[in-house]
Amino acid sequence: MTETRRPLYPDLAPYFTGRLPVSALHELYYEECGNPDGKPVVVLHGGPGAGTSAFQRQGHDPELYRIILFDQRGCGQSTPYASLQDNTTWDLVEDMERLRDHLGIDRWQVVGGSWGSTLALAYAVTHPARVTEMVLRGIFTLRQAEIDWFYQSGASMIFPDAFAKYVAPIPVEERGDLVPAFYRRLTGNDPDARRDCARAWAVWEATTLSLLPNPAREADFGDDHFAAAFAAIECHYFVNKGFFEADGWLLDQAHRLAGIPGTIIHGRYDMVTPIDTAFLLAKAWPEADLRVIPDAGHTGVEPGIADAMVRATDHYAGAL
Repeated sequence: MTETRRPLYPDLAPYFTGRLPVSALHELYYEECGNPDGKPVVVLHGGPGAGTSAFQRQGHDPELYRIILFDQRGCGQSTPYASLQDNTTWDLVEDMERLRDHLGIDRWQVVGGSWGSTLALAYAVTHPARVTEMVLRGIFTLRQAEIDWFYQSGASMIFPDAFAKYVAPIPVEERGDLVPAFYRRLTGNDPDARRDCARAWAVWEATTLSLLPNPAREADFGDDHFAAAFAAIECHYFVNKGFFEADGWLLDQAHRLAGIPGTIIHGRYDMVTPIDTAFLLAKAWPEADLRVIPDAGHTGVEPGIADAMVRATDHYAGAL
């Protein structure tokens, strides 16, 4: 008999919101949900540049967890909006440490999907003693092959119609290297080019995120305000190769995760972050349990991925 899939927990409102200055320029928005005396967990949003989403509060039992979310530099309710200055992976890793210390937390569970999994891994290999467990979805390690697959050639063969709209703002002669071509326009002085490229970049991702289409999500991603930060910050990180020392650096550092329990959740038909990266991470991190969802793409709200998330966090709820 097939086991019934579990949904995410019901909608949840924060019991506290705050702001934390992390540099002379940047100030982060953060929120706490669930049980103030529960097991601490920090949930990292994707993008980079997407900001927190309501569903990210719903992956944990609110009676058992103290659920912490924050908008990373330059996005969501953090300020200054869409800023690329002093905005690197390592700035975000240290922001997490500042937030942990500010909240008086010694160790916490770290959860993230897509870019959130990248940041979770970067944090964990840098501060492994602060991590109780990790639950990661849609694994992305920012290798050049992963970026090329989605932004240059690969997913383009599965979604040629959507890809044609994505590349439309870029002249044909520059399409041999799309990420730098977008970056020049997203950071340029032409406001129309910035707007058009940001919208094309964001809608391309929205169109490919799930196994089935979601027009409402595409409209949300195409909103000019959202797209401005999302596209510019993503492209900034990708042009700079995640600010890692070398291609494949995160996977090379996975041995530092030894002793940290983890669950890796990945949709078989994930077009944004292909599943081979999840297999490579699982091989390098023996403590992790890899859950392949046979009927899912990339998003955390698809039924099989949501089910795996709540089962994993329930499992860890009683762990010290």
